[in-house]
Amino acid sequence: MQKLTRIITLSVALTVVSGCSYVGVYKRDIPQGNLVTQEMVSQLQPGMTQEQVTYVMGRPLLEAPFDASQWDYVFRLDKAYGDVEQRRVTLTFDPQGRLVNIDQEGDLSKPLPLEGESSMGPATEGVDPMDALPAESTQTQPLTNTQAVQ
Repeated sequence: MQKLTRIITLSVALTVVSGCSYVGVYKRDIPQGNLVTQEMVSQLQPGMTQEQVTYVMGRPLLEAPFDASQWDYVFRLDKAYGDVEQRRVTLTFDPQGRLVNIDQEGDLSKPLPLEGESSMGPATEGVDPMDALPAESTQTQPLTNTQAVQ
């Protein structure tokens, strides 16, 4: 009977302890939207065309559905162990498609903590996968005419 009591007590203790975790759940920062920086906004000038603005800022996250004269660039960073940082740039165009107003919300001058580990994840676009192979130690030399005849 004592053996059965010890086994049941041990089983209950292990079950209770396994549900407790002293190690926290891994969380990561979640960036969403258009990355907007002060350098990008400082390149904008009143009178620029929509095409020029697209070249500097990229396509907007939000366009007014019935009126294409207002573009919204929204960036939101939900920090894993902190608050949410949001940046917003609203651009207004005249009927000819020229930039007339730039409205900013959020601190665009503050750098964003968006560093990633370069050792993890897929290869970067444009990287030649053959560069990862080791160089061959024996290089073959082309044969000259006198060597080929022998």
